[in-house]
Amino acid sequence: MFTGIIESLGNLKETKRDGTNLHLKISSDISHELKVDQSVNHNGICLTVTEVQDGAHWVTAIDETLKRTNLGTLSPGDEINLERCLQMNGRFDGHIVQGHVDTTAVVERVEDKDGSWIYRFELGPSEEVMVEKGSVCINGVSLTCFDIFENFFSVGIIPYTFDHTNFRNLRKGSIVNIEFDIIGKYIKKLQTKPA
Repeated sequence: MFTGIIESLGNLKETKRDGTNLHLKISSDISHELKVDQSVNHNGICLTVTEVQDGAHWVTAIDETLKRTNLGTLSPGDEINLERCLQMNGRFDGHIVQGHVDTTAVVERVEDKDGSWIYRFELGPSEEVMVEKGSVCINGVSLTCFDIFENFFSVGIIPYTFDHTNFRNLRKGSIVNIEFDIIGKYIKKLQTKPA
């Protein structure tokens, strides 16, 4: 489990195809501290560390992950938001993030608000629930959503988040990973369950 508070930015160094799998080599400030079998959130995707070497680590994404996320669109040099799993002896600063991406969204607009930024996203058809001022995880970042209309929603980004995540690289047309709030998903499931 994660909280959506980004710990480090990783740099994608290399990718290798192996059948339908994609292996990714990522260097970061925390790579040397990671261990094989450890779960790490990469752009909102929970992936298992398979190897650690020379200040970098390797993870593997299967075909199902590639179909539901933006991992397959990344190229060497791209930045990846990283977060290690939640320690139960610390503060819970974000919201409950599983690292299980539900869908992707496209950046529809970025507005510079002279000190902050408003990002507007377009979602494809989705049965998931979003509520005004509720939580959403975008590329692994815990954020509050607002201005929710049909398949569009917005989030506000403060300078710290802009400087310390890959939000600074997002432009109109960029694809991001979305994980809806797990509590909302469970409530919706209960409401749609046959009597």
